[in-house]
Amino acid sequence: MKAPIVSLSYDDVLLVPRFSQIRSRKEPILETRFTKHIALNIPIISANMDTVTESKMAIALARLGGIGIVHRFLSIDREVEEVSRVKRAEAYVIDDPYTVFPDTLLKDAKQRMYTLGAALLVIDEDKKLIGILTNRDVEFVDSTTLRVSDVMTKELITASPKISLDGAKGIFMKQKIEKLPLVDAKGVLRGLITKKDILARIRYPEAAKDKKGRLLVGAAVGVMGDYLERTKALVEAGVDVIVIDIAHGHSIMMKEAMVRIKKIVGECTDVVAGNVATKDGVRDLVKWGADAVKVGIGPGAACTTRIMTGVGVPQFSAVLECGIEAKKFHVPIIADGGVKNSGDFTKALAAGAETVMIGSMFAGTDESPGQEIVKNGARYKLYRGMASIGANVAKTTISGSQKGANYERITPEGVEAVVPYKGKIDATISLLLGGLRSGMSYLGAKTIKEMPKNAEFIQITQAGLRESNSHDIDVK
Repeated sequence: MKAPIVSLSYDDVLLVPRFSQIRSRKEPILETRFTKHIALNIPIISANMDTVTESKMAIALARLGGIGIVHRFLSIDREVEEVSRVKRAEAYVIDDPYTVFPDTLLKDAKQRMYTLGAALLVIDEDKKLIGILTNRDVEFVDSTTLRVSDVMTKELITASPKISLDGAKGIFMKQKIEKLPLVDAKGVLRGLITKKDILARIRYPEAAKDKKGRLLVGAAVGVMGDYLERTKALVEAGVDVIVIDIAHGHSIMMKEAMVRIKKIVGECTDVVAGNVATKDGVRDLVKWGADAVKVGIGPGAACTTRIMTGVGVPQFSAVLECGIEAKKFHVPIIADGGVKNSGDFTKALAAGAETVMIGSMFAGTDESPGQEIVKNGARYKLYRGMASIGANVAKTTISGSQKGANYERITPEGVEAVVPYKGKIDATISLLLGGLRSGMSYLGAKTIKEMPKNAEFIQITQAGLRESNSHDIDVK
């Protein structure tokens, strides 16, 4: 047994202001590494929790320059669908647009359109484009016998697959259309450009995208059961990064899963591993193949691991130690949990994290999948830890193992709660980034990479923490 050492949380420390040559808080550049091979325009990741991230959150965050990690407490098909929604949300060219055959019953096509939230391009058996089916074609049609060919729009404006972005813009402006199918000289469908995708490129210039112009998205898998099948399906769906989701990442189960997952993804998809809280954990995960390491044992708002097990490391010290170790291998770390405000966010990056994973702060937004409730006239949304009773019930329901399950014997390491409704995520992101830019100006750091170099931390007392917040006034 080793003698105990003092370990600190974000509230225990402050950053010392430094001489700064930054003249404006717009100067700091927020680009950073998420993994060894993936860069983001802002250092923010939404947590792979079932009350935080599905496709709606992932789309919104990627448009702002970050990335969302779709949680794994879904069937494989559902998780793949969520990833696919993100990848199809916008792109310069959609390589594989949704299609339908002309003899398909209209009622079946309408149901598919509703499920996908998209129009359908009509093709024959040789993949030649012969029409398009949109909401305008079907909204007043209620028939069980009509087929797609009876109502589809046949007069189409198309373009060559080689058309430039400016060329596509010109056609949209002149023809006043919403969708531009791309067909080759033989009439075969080769892709699709939509007006909304072009407008999104203009509206969200900082969006985090892949080489094809599609939004970035990650997805979580476990280390037991169907995780290999799940990984393969997600990679085929175009996921950009696989996050191996396990509470104690420094374990034999992680090592075995990493080896197997790496064989599936090869060099085409990065793998994030975690969670760990020590330099030994970082070193081993990198050795096993991790392209980024997630740091945090028990700091989450809905996590009770430290109370239930007596195990964990206060998050500031964990990030500091793990960050120093990760730099030896040029692998980025992700600070996961414990961030309550933009000050904590800034401290995590200054301590050595290159990105920060957010859970509870995003759970109350419109984009989170958590259930909305009204309590005493105020709006809230459900938020729960992924080791809570409710999350465990959801997991066993998805896996089909709920039959005969005894939930009374589950030892939960998380709680279920509600968080105040916050509206669109844009406001929360703006608050985080505003505080970060301001903090960087105090440090004289123009980039995320410069923050640890310029950082000097001091430990404070409870009196110092009290003094740091508003005090001795009646806040309205």
